[in-house]
Amino acid sequence: MAAHDTSRTPRNAGLDLDLAWVDRVQFDEAALTREAEAYAGRREMTAGDEAAWLCRAIRWIDLTTLSGDDTAERVTALCATALAPAPADLLSRLGQEGLSVASVCVYHAMIGAARTALEGSGLPVAAVAAGFPAGLSSFRARVAEIEDSVSAGAEEIDVVIARHKALEGDWTALYDEIRAFRAACGDAHLKVILSTGELRDLTTVGRTALVAMMAGADFVKTSTGKEKVNATLPAGLAMLRMIRDYEARTGWRVGLKPAGGISTAEAALDWIEMVGAEMGEAWLNPDLFRFGASSLSGDIVERLDNLAGNGAA
Repeated sequence: MAAHDTSRTPRNAGLDLDLAWVDRVQFDEAALTREAEAYAGRREMTAGDEAAWLCRAIRWIDLTTLSGDDTAERVTALCATALAPAPADLLSRLGQEGLSVASVCVYHAMIGAARTALEGSGLPVAAVAAGFPAGLSSFRARVAEIEDSVSAGAEEIDVVIARHKALEGDWTALYDEIRAFRAACGDAHLKVILSTGELRDLTTVGRTALVAMMAGADFVKTSTGKEKVNATLPAGLAMLRMIRDYEARTGWRVGLKPAGGISTAEAALDWIEMVGAEMGEAWLNPDLFRFGASSLSGDIVERLDNLAGNGAA
């Protein structure tokens, strides 16, 4: 995997719901799972290459705190970590001065604290919305929450879907819901959380991802981090296959955000390997690939410190 210069990706405009296309989506569960799991640990690289990829992984993290006991003080500390995720001397040894994460993701109530802490940095604030994490509050309240978060300064919105609509195959209702969320976002980028661990199978995951993209999602995201099963490579591969098909048919590029349970450098490298192999270099940048995580950067920094001590710099 070679280095890639990032560039701003045009937003996905979406398209009219195509139910015939949705119905044609069908995955062989066992075969797709084998393909996905084969990516785990499938890499050979020098210490220097590994360090370079892990530094890029940090740049792709939406650093997140989504706890009921979040405070302005905690969010301010998180933002300080977002702006300086590794010790300056380590970054200097690696030639990665100025390294930061992609965004800070919080609940609506903490947007103000995050914006204050990040003022002047250029780092965006993302907010979860639409009845996170269950998505079962009233439709009017869910749309209003998005609008309120955008008004408060969130530049990216991570919404949850009403999973029963996907489980029941009510694609028209799901499309209309996400389309309304996209309109409520205005200029803010829309990330649609599928909660893949709560969908019944990989075919449902693929169909749900496709409907979200038709409705205008800028990213499709695996999980809230609150489910019993969060980001898995098979679910991610199903989503990538639909992202690839969508781009081939429409020309629009949609991002992938695995989130929930990705806490180690090794896990991050597995996802990078899969995304690079399936999608190519174009997707290996923060416009099209993010990690949703709270502890991943810490494990990566520990690994980077070991690599730097072994001559990775």
